[in-house]
Amino acid sequence: MRFQRHDTGQGSEFRIVDVPDELLPAVRKTAFTDAGGHWHRAFPADTPHLDRAWANFQRLIEPCLRQAAGLDPVPWQGALAEVCRRLNGAGVDWWLTGSAALAVRGVPLTPGDLDLVVSDEDARRVGDLLLDGLIEPVAPADWFCRWWGRAMLGARVEWVGGVGPAADEPEITDFGPAAAARLETVRWQEHKIRVPPVELQRAVSARRGLRDRVQLIDT
Repeated sequence: MRFQRHDTGQGSEFRIVDVPDELLPAVRKTAFTDAGGHWHRAFPADTPHLDRAWANFQRLIEPCLRQAAGLDPVPWQGALAEVCRRLNGAGVDWWLTGSAALAVRGVPLTPGDLDLVVSDEDARRVGDLLLDGLIEPVAPADWFCRWWGRAMLGARVEWVGGVGPAADEPEITDFGPAAAARLETVRWQEHKIRVPPVELQRAVSARRGLRDRVQLIDT
């Protein structure tokens, strides 16, 4: 597996070339674009921390993909403790969703990554705070949110910022405004973490056909 960076006046692409077969599902899962001959993620030219993220990318994307492929264990607890230490210490407005939000409640599952929702104002600052592990710099997203970033702190950490009403269309999610209006606080280790209501996460899991996860929640 090789890495290339392609810069133009409009932006920069972080490319992966010669992806081994065992990692192809992980490359697709982590939303790389297939360009025929390489896979890439693209960023506007004025994105902060592009050079640092590129250096990190070459060092950290392979372990990131190996975890996403289920080939290596995911040390999510250490990553979450580090996220709590850095973001809480800086006063960032954030909360946890996805499988990790269930795990901190004691549901016996192993998250594949950490999914964070942060405020519009704090999205880029999270990139500053996680700079040593930043593999995709915080850039505008033409999606249900205004910002997106990804880091590798032993485990994959992904965050969205400026989440809007589109996140809950056509159905309510566990990362949109409806969840944000009903956050609960749980204590995990020595940290207090805000998470969506468990009944909302159960409903979302059922809708996605995650029967094993629903059974674990019920148990």
